[in-house]
Amino acid sequence: MSESKKLIPKRRFKEFVNSKEWLQSFLHEISEIYDGTHQTPKYTKSGIMFLSVEDIKTLHSQKFISEQAYEKDFKIKPAKNDILMTRIGDIGTANIIEYDISIAYYVSLALIRTNLNAYFLQANITSPYIQAELWKRTLHVAFPKKINKNEIENILVNYPSLKEQTQIGEFFKTLDYLIGIQQKKLEKAKILKSAYLTEMFPNEGELKPRSRFKEFVDNHHWNIVQLGDVSDIIGGGTPSTSFKAFWDGDIDWYSPTEIGEKIFLNNSEKKITQLGLAKSSAKILPIGSILYTSRAGIGNTAILAKEGCTNQGFQSIVPHKSKLNSYFIYSRSKELKKYGQIKGAGSTFTEVSGKQLAQMPIALPDLSEQTKIGNFFRLLDDKIALEQKKLDKLKNIKQAYLNEMFV
Repeated sequence: MSESKKLIPKRRFKEFVNSKEWLQSFLHEISEIYDGTHQTPKYTKSGIMFLSVEDIKTLHSQKFISEQAYEKDFKIKPAKNDILMTRIGDIGTANIIEYDISIAYYVSLALIRTNLNAYFLQANITSPYIQAELWKRTLHVAFPKKINKNEIENILVNYPSLKEQTQIGEFFKTLDYLIGIQQKKLEKAKILKSAYLTEMFPNEGELKPRSRFKEFVDNHHWNIVQLGDVSDIIGGGTPSTSFKAFWDGDIDWYSPTEIGEKIFLNNSEKKITQLGLAKSSAKILPIGSILYTSRAGIGNTAILAKEGCTNQGFQSIVPHKSKLNSYFIYSRSKELKKYGQIKGAGSTFTEVSGKQLAQMPIALPDLSEQTKIGNFFRLLDDKIALEQKKLDKLKNIKQAYLNEMFV
């Protein structure tokens, strides 16, 4: 075997740097692989927990089968340190059974009982090397796509000594633990925001929220207005793609596909020139405008942090500064989306018009209360963004180590 093809990872713990190269075996030589039940189970109110693909990340389910069915259908019962791996639909996601607990599982999962360190093999399955093997062996023509048990058994697995396996496994176990904690922090922040959205905006048909900042408790009820009374609704346009002079300028020009998870936008994928702007129905929108997608995928929103324009897939909301706070109305995106989807569903094409959006009835307090509410939700969104950034960083760290610590 040439030096370049030796089974040695790019990165090893220092005590193993000079160790031998890794060994290689077919998965069936170092593990036993079992199928779940092929029969649709008869669920019961309690009994043995029953898992499917959607339960792989938590290994928890609200579905149960009877103990009698469990004894009949599962001659090999899952045990502590066994690995469950998805093999239908979402393929190659693996999790370890960490406790002694009775679990039943569907054929969409494979059970792997290994002679290797379980945490090492779980991480190895997640590495790009085994993921590529799974992909090659998957039946992509099937729907949903799947990988057969015999294909899983014949995957080649590379592994070091048990001592090195254990250290690698513990390392990734710790990383997964930190990712799990961070995921919970993010979910907690999102749940908190959702609770405040329920409390701080009136329910449909009501004129007063359940909770108000103390300085506004004794204020009047909110007033119902039409969105067009407190903002301008402005559509977009596309310059002709036949004229190069209209494109690659310095004016931001957004399409609906750019409205994702970001709240503030300040740099579009495509840009147009002043001539392109003049020769189309696109219009410059000021900072603080709410971009609102008006076609298929109705109601996705973002706030302009820099002047720009859009194509015709938007009906953007430009608040009247003396009447409507940008972040306040952005925080009501769920209501805006619901309204647009209802109106759009009644159109020949799935689209909400600027006139329809302008007619949306909405309950508003005075501008000072709007601003206080808007600032409050901006802080919550900043918190969510920070927790998401931390989670993404941990996931990126894990992926980098998966790339370098396995072969």
